[in-house]
Amino acid sequence: MAMSLSVGAFEVEAPAVGLTNVSQEFSVTGLEPGTVLAFTVDDYAFEAVADSAGRAAFPDVMFASAGARKLFFAAADETRELDYRVIPGWFSILPALLAIFIALVFRNVIPALLVGLWIGATALNSFTPAGFFAGLLDSFQVWVAGAMVDRDRISIVLFTMMIGGMVGIITRNGGMASIVHKIVSRAKTAVGGQVAVWLMGMMIFFDDYSNTMVVGNTARSLTDHLRISREKLAYIVDSTAAPVACVAIITTWIGYEIGLVQDALKAVPGLADQQAYSVFLHSIPYSFYPLLAIAFVLTVSAMGRDFGPMYKAEVRARQGQVKPVSAEELPASEADELTAKGNIPLRALNAVLPIIVMIVALGVSLWVTGEGDTLTDILGSADPFRAMMYASFVGVLVAATLSVAQRILSVHETVDAWYGGVRATLFGLIILVLAWTLSDVTEQLNTAAYLVSELADTLPAFLVPAIVFLLAAITAFTTGTSWGTMGILMPLIIPLAWAVMGTSGIADEAGMHILYSSIACCLAGAVWGDHCSPISDTTVLSSVASGCDHIEHVRTQLPYALLVGAVAIFVGTIPGGLGISPWLSLLAGIVVLVVILRLIGRKPELASKITD
Repeated sequence: MAMSLSVGAFEVEAPAVGLTNVSQEFSVTGLEPGTVLAFTVDDYAFEAVADSAGRAAFPDVMFASAGARKLFFAAADETRELDYRVIPGWFSILPALLAIFIALVFRNVIPALLVGLWIGATALNSFTPAGFFAGLLDSFQVWVAGAMVDRDRISIVLFTMMIGGMVGIITRNGGMASIVHKIVSRAKTAVGGQVAVWLMGMMIFFDDYSNTMVVGNTARSLTDHLRISREKLAYIVDSTAAPVACVAIITTWIGYEIGLVQDALKAVPGLADQQAYSVFLHSIPYSFYPLLAIAFVLTVSAMGRDFGPMYKAEVRARQGQVKPVSAEELPASEADELTAKGNIPLRALNAVLPIIVMIVALGVSLWVTGEGDTLTDILGSADPFRAMMYASFVGVLVAATLSVAQRILSVHETVDAWYGGVRATLFGLIILVLAWTLSDVTEQLNTAAYLVSELADTLPAFLVPAIVFLLAAITAFTTGTSWGTMGILMPLIIPLAWAVMGTSGIADEAGMHILYSSIACCLAGAVWGDHCSPISDTTVLSSVASGCDHIEHVRTQLPYALLVGAVAIFVGTIPGGLGISPWLSLLAGIVVLVVILRLIGRKPELASKITD
């Protein structure tokens, strides 16, 4: 995004700072149409003719060295001078690199984003003591405040809070507990119990935290009774939480993901008119790891086969010891906040109806706010932010009305339940706001242009999504956060993918699969790293809610996640980069996983004689 500088009668639009060896665009407005404008910097001179709107553009200005510059603009008898700063090109990526590095070292994304933001704001001022101090103050007063001005961003924040509030209400009014109990009551065998837990995870698709805590706590007594190990319960819970929430069309994740995608699209001239929601929908089939992870959980559950440390845990459980050593139970105070109110009727309608109304409201709102003759045209032109606001608000109203009208919750208790759900989203929203802010700063630093100049000519287009997956996976594994990983990487990945597509001559409809797959791989890699990381919040929550020793959960889940991740890359992502249909790759990936499990998996029941 250019900054405007008044220079006499001219209005100069220029990058906030210049970058060495990176082509950048300068333009001048306020000229008479047809005026010849001369632009001189160092020993180079450019000329441009003002168009009918009085604008003269210089699209390929490049500085050979860093330092202070004098820019001269001359038209007719008038000459103006402008002081300008040029910094080394690699400085533009320094904020993002520092954010990644600090996140890896301290395993916390918020300090990482704050330091990256500070360094970015300093680069826009100057690397002097005064510049560092001004950057520190500007990072909050200018950039964080500025990140919250955009109406679409506020819509995303409110939508996420409303979804969280609705989850709080339908959890507290017993609706979710009723759904879970109806599912688990039909399970009579170990295989049936595992499939039932998987189905529960699929039902609670709208929030990964709620999924983890509700399913883990509710299903634990069932799986213990059916002699299913706590490790297996924790694995099913963990692998049907984030993978489901990240690809479903209306969840607490969707606003966050769309917000990141929208900001990155706006920063790329060739993509600025793309609807973020439509782009996200197109990327879902390329989310190979989350989709295959969901399918593999069902495969493992239905086939009753396991391998690696999980097999040993299941053999132990079939022999009567479901808990590993040092299993941790969920603290009572925390469990109370995540379960239904005591002594109330459990009615599935109290959860099902708000969810259905919310989904229907989303579809209707998208239809009403969009235009076109086909569904694709309508979704592409719809206003997703208005639609999500309408849908989430209506969902909350329905959930609250049902709770109060049936006297399950009082008005006060309903508000408390809503607030409890909202509170669960606050940490993620803080990360989102800081990620938006860092994205704004990197945009001012022209980070995308630097990456394009360095990498666009060296990366083969079809490998970009796979590289994105690995980068996101490593970052999420070492930081323990998928949201923070996406916040750091998404603003860089989209312009890079687009630039590589342009270099390869496919920056059009024929090459959009590269962009869709890159966006999906940022998300999928973050989820994979989050699954495997022992410091991930959802991994820890899955262990605690399932009553499983945390290290045992990580140790038994890791081989499954590695297998699915490898299949996702080699059967899904790389062929997808070559243009093969993602649906075909998904089918092939499922077949490969089934065959591998059939070959290396063993049934725990056959290991020894089961005694009751």
